[in-house]
Amino acid sequence: MDTILGPLYYVVSWIIVQFHAFYSLIFNKDSGWAWGLSIVSLVVLIRICLIPLFVKQIKATRNMQALQPKMKAIQERYKSDKQRQSEEMMKLYKETGTNPLSSCLPILAQSPFFISLYQVLNHIAQGKVVGVIDKPLLESARQAHIFGAPLSVKFMDSASKVESLGASLTDVRVVTVIMIVLMSLSQFYTQRQLMTKNVDLTVKTPFMQQQKMLMYVFPIMFAVFGINFPVGVLVYWLTTNVWTLGQQMFVIRRNPTPGSLAFQQRQERLRAKGKLKEDPAQAEAREAAESARAARQQPKRQPKSKRQTGGPGHSVASSGKTTLEKQDQESGEAKAKPAGGAARGAKSGQRKGGPQRPKHPTKK
Repeated sequence: MDTILGPLYYVVSWIIVQFHAFYSLIFNKDSGWAWGLSIVSLVVLIRICLIPLFVKQIKATRNMQALQPKMKAIQERYKSDKQRQSEEMMKLYKETGTNPLSSCLPILAQSPFFISLYQVLNHIAQGKVVGVIDKPLLESARQAHIFGAPLSVKFMDSASKVESLGASLTDVRVVTVIMIVLMSLSQFYTQRQLMTKNVDLTVKTPFMQQQKMLMYVFPIMFAVFGINFPVGVLVYWLTTNVWTLGQQMFVIRRNPTPGSLAFQQRQERLRAKGKLKEDPAQAEAREAAESARAARQQPKRQPKSKRQTGGPGHSVASSGKTTLEKQDQESGEAKAKPAGGAARGAKSGQRKGGPQRPKHPTKK
């Protein structure tokens, strides 16, 4: 490990020494503030350099979310042929220009610095010169305390080792436990924010289940591994978690995933400020709906006096009633006619059915 990462030991130790020289102008050079802020500044510098990779990570994560339905279809289609399934997956990645490892680039790029810092602090705890940290700086770093805990000690170190650095085991364990809890909570909140606000809610994919699982796995990992890390490494890890949380909050607010809750909230904010330009098709559909709503008027209810005395409805009803009454009256009169009427009808029928007058011969 020392042979492979040896050059990085010099890089990490040189950066820390430069920041330590700057903070020594403000604080005591042997204080935990000078050395602790040097580690924090190292994190900030590394994360600033990793911003381009972070942007690629965001794009890769969104592409993977969009591809989840197609990936699931490929898995179902070639369930019994793993080789064909792998080939189709690689073909899909190539067609869409997606790299599954892009979402891990910031972590992979940061890992060598994390390991190098761990080894530098481990050398300091053992009293060994490392990188550009010579004997005077080594002794200064060993005596540096943060809230009573030396930067080079661990939760699992013995009481004799901790006391040799001028601290108590209780102070070391209280500080390390608090830092581990803060690390776990910051990681949990970061992952939960990603799951609840920046995931497309219209698509249910296995990717969401994986993210949900990681939301609970990472805090447990921090708790397990944290007790074996020096206090200085815990400072580094807590700082990078806080940076990640703030960076993600900024991205979710300014550039959320389409279809997510954060995207809807951003659209509402822009609409309230009048900065959201509405799609012409949506504007046309909205105007058509409003016109149809305006044209669809409910009939007005007329007062009782108007319904009784006037109005077209009353006239139609009256005329209908009059016609019925006339028909009833005529039928009643017909029934009440004397028998003479029937006799006259019979005579007229005889006249119609009687012998006809001979027609005059047509003159030739």
